[in-house]
Amino acid sequence: MAGGRRLSPACLFLAVALVVLVALPELAAARTRRYTFNVTMATVTRLCVTKSIPTVNGRFPGPKVVVREGDRLVVQVHNNINNNVTFHWHGVRQLRSGWSDGPSYITQCPIRPGQSYAYDFRIVGQRGTLWWHAHFSWLRATLYGPLLILPPRGVPYPFPKPHTEVPLMLGEWFNADPEAVIKQALQTGGGPNVSDAYTLNGLPGPTYNCSGASDTFKLRVQPGKTYLLRLVNAALNDELFFAVANHTLTVVQADASYVKPFTADTLVISPGQTMDVLLTAAASPSSPAAAFAIAVAPYTNTVGTFDNTTAIAVLEYDGAPQQSALLSLPRPALPLYNDTGAVTNFSARFRSLASAQYPAHVPRTVDRRFFFAVGLGLDPCQSRVNGTCQGPNGTRFAASMNNVSFTMPRTSLLQAHYQRRYSGVLTANFPAAPPVPFNYTGTPPNNTFVTHGTRVVPLNFNTTVEVVLQDTSILGAESHPLHLHGYDFFVVGQGFGNYDANNDTAKYNLVDPVQRNTISVPTAGWVAIRFVADNPGVWIMHCHLDVHLSWGLAMAWLVNDGPLPNQKLPPPPSDIPRC
Repeated sequence: MAGGRRLSPACLFLAVALVVLVALPELAAARTRRYTFNVTMATVTRLCVTKSIPTVNGRFPGPKVVVREGDRLVVQVHNNINNNVTFHWHGVRQLRSGWSDGPSYITQCPIRPGQSYAYDFRIVGQRGTLWWHAHFSWLRATLYGPLLILPPRGVPYPFPKPHTEVPLMLGEWFNADPEAVIKQALQTGGGPNVSDAYTLNGLPGPTYNCSGASDTFKLRVQPGKTYLLRLVNAALNDELFFAVANHTLTVVQADASYVKPFTADTLVISPGQTMDVLLTAAASPSSPAAAFAIAVAPYTNTVGTFDNTTAIAVLEYDGAPQQSALLSLPRPALPLYNDTGAVTNFSARFRSLASAQYPAHVPRTVDRRFFFAVGLGLDPCQSRVNGTCQGPNGTRFAASMNNVSFTMPRTSLLQAHYQRRYSGVLTANFPAAPPVPFNYTGTPPNNTFVTHGTRVVPLNFNTTVEVVLQDTSILGAESHPLHLHGYDFFVVGQGFGNYDANNDTAKYNLVDPVQRNTISVPTAGWVAIRFVADNPGVWIMHCHLDVHLSWGLAMAWLVNDGPLPNQKLPPPPSDIPRC
């Protein structure tokens, strides 16, 4: 160091020792947590239908994975079924560990039957409820489970400590094989058959035919105690209302980010989203039976068919008699299936905690702005390959962003990027705005055919990005839950109608916007998000309604390396699957 003084060996030793001592508590607290996922077929019966389904370790839903913030997580997956499979750790930032993100053909080639792969990554700066699920075709219908990230030891929650924590996975049950359902839909070009029931922790409850007490999830509580419900919407294709009869819920976390607590009687949770809520059991339950229904039902504005049923579980107080008439329990009054007003009022209440301990680092300036029109579209019948055309007016259903329907590659985009072999795999020309602007929430244009391609947006490291996601009315306006891999983002604004940059930008919340990894684009509306591209790799952003993802509602961000060693994508692991 020119003009400076060199440290003596003794001083240098003391300086290094001091750094180690300061870091020692954190290093000592962090652990490597190891799990083994054996993907096998298991026989399961629901609604009097007995069938063989893909499971992890023979369990449906799959096993709970528990880590602490700062831990390293290693999950060894052995694929013992006849399908390819991958696993995604939904919401995990995967900082410089994109090889473990999991979406098939994006960050890895699938794990073939009889093969294995170890997902190996650290949990950095995150705590709360996330989840894991298969990310190949529709296998996540049964391959899913909770991923619970506890704070470091000695760090309390920023809300009252609950008596008990309860993961509650909301899902969908298909009597048919979900893989056959989507295969048929893609072959015919029409919409897929809908699910036969909703489930709570894998059980549909007593509202369905041939489903009784043994098929009902029961949560037993003690009077006066507070419980942390860790909610995950693992449904394939439905946003859901959630409520507990005669009980108020306090929302404290969303997508593993703390929020300013608020109370609600009814929640709305989109596929992919997680939500932590506190439920305090009454000192004296109001129901003579001392039991109450926990209910879920769909929210949708689709013009197509959907599973318009209600599933219930049971909240039972200690000392409650055995329940023989579950259908007569007090039930919550859920909104109508198309009550967008209820959804809007609930969604508007989310704010980041934005405290000294958990600040909201909202980007105040933007390097690159994007405007994505999100919605359905069509393919002409001539585009079919060994299929039929059962979409509207003899066409085939499709979906797109900025009129580009994503074509899933046949090799890993991340490996192509790492090797700089892009030709024939991807093109770096995804449009920053719709090629032909139109009245997005008004009368649709005459031509609603989409284009196709594996097109990505390249970003320099540390670029600050704003994306306005605009719903369209093509084939009917509806909500689209968009999930961004590899990042959290701040939801800085949202509204109805067409986004107006001249007026809407001034209304942004840049102080305490909610931080999420999955956000629903409002029906006939828009939402604006911001994030900093500080994680090198290839990251897909897609609709978490799996039918829309199957139709191409996705795109990818290609984030280049930064100049420093800790800003570069490391080499792939030696056991990375090959295509």
